[in-house]
Amino acid sequence: MAEQTAPGYGSAGQVQEKSSWAVGFILFAGIMMIVAGGFQAFMGLVALFENEFYVATRNYLFQFDATAWGWIHLPGGLLVVGAGFAVMAGKTWGRVIGIILAVLSLLANFAFIPYYPFWSLTIIAVDIFVIWALVAHGRDVTA
Repeated sequence: MAEQTAPGYGSAGQVQEKSSWAVGFILFAGIMMIVAGGFQAFMGLVALFENEFYVATRNYLFQFDATAWGWIHLPGGLLVVGAGFAVMAGKTWGRVIGIILAVLSLLANFAFIPYYPFWSLTIIAVDIFVIWALVAHGRDVTA
């Protein structure tokens, strides 16, 4: 029969230490969420106030108006910033929301590639790292 232990304790009753690498990955993921979310919100503001800044290629499946992209990126970026602060505070709900928002951000930026390719691919890479860090090491920072 398996032995029940309290959280944070090993099978011999020894306190398990949190990995400093894992904590570092989570804190870095939280910071990246704040920075990327802030830039994404700024990108949304640019799309709202300067319609001709983003130019799409022709015949693309996800062809939206720049104003629509602005309304997609602005609230999405602000939500990612809030989730980043929650992740850094060690909140479990912040981790869950952070994973969901990172997946949504990844999908939105995939659809945004024709409008601003370099930035979209950069944010996709950051989102993949954030998802990995929150899934693999998120429990090491929970409050």
